[in-house]
Amino acid sequence: ARAGRDAMRGALLGPEFGPDEVRAALDAAGARYETLPGDALVGAAADALAAGKVLGWHQGRMEFGPRALGSRSILADPRPPGMQDTLNRAVKLRESFRPFAPSVPRERAAEWFGLDRDSPYMLLTAEVRPDAARAAIPAVTHVDRSARVQTVDRETNPRFHALLEAFRERTGCPVLVNTSFNVRGEPIVCTPADAVRCFLGTDIDCLAVGDCFLRKEEQDPALVAQAQEYGDSFEPD
Repeated sequence: ARAGRDAMRGALLGPEFGPDEVRAALDAAGARYETLPGDALVGAAADALAAGKVLGWHQGRMEFGPRALGSRSILADPRPPGMQDTLNRAVKLRESFRPFAPSVPRERAAEWFGLDRDSPYMLLTAEVRPDAARAAIPAVTHVDRSARVQTVDRETNPRFHALLEAFRERTGCPVLVNTSFNVRGEPIVCTPADAVRCFLGTDIDCLAVGDCFLRKEEQDPALVAQAQEYGDSFEPD
């Protein structure tokens, strides 16, 4: 490994699902989706995030460990003041005060956070830099102006890195809220079937699974209503 860099290469040790497996799972669920090549998929996801949508992100091999690191994540814009509450109450089904962590390209981390080293596993806490607009990421800022940062390496997780950069191109902000793709009381999603069930059963607006992109408003209302019974089975904290 290169000096000072992540020797575990993201701990992406879990299963990965090919395009045929993804489409089969979505078809079996009755979901409506479009298939987009890599750059177009990233662009559609960045557009949705820039519009204030909550995105389910299921890509590549599943990460191993206690954190979602950009393979099985729920992502959102950290700038709207109400985003933390929205994610907690409508998506994660938990208390509104629970904090979220930011993901940022590793080469841009020092511009936004008082961080002098990589933090690929979302384990280091750093100050959110107070200068100008960079202070305005309330959904990931703790009351003491700290944040538990994940730095994202272009080589380790190229598609997630590309999404962060695409979001920056649209908004000027390279930071996204990154929380695990699950609701309270369930483990992080693993398979495409898990992902589409959680997407349909919660207030997640869009889902990117492999090269397939789903929008909640395009789904069969009866299918969504049926899936909401899954979400309703979890009592909020």
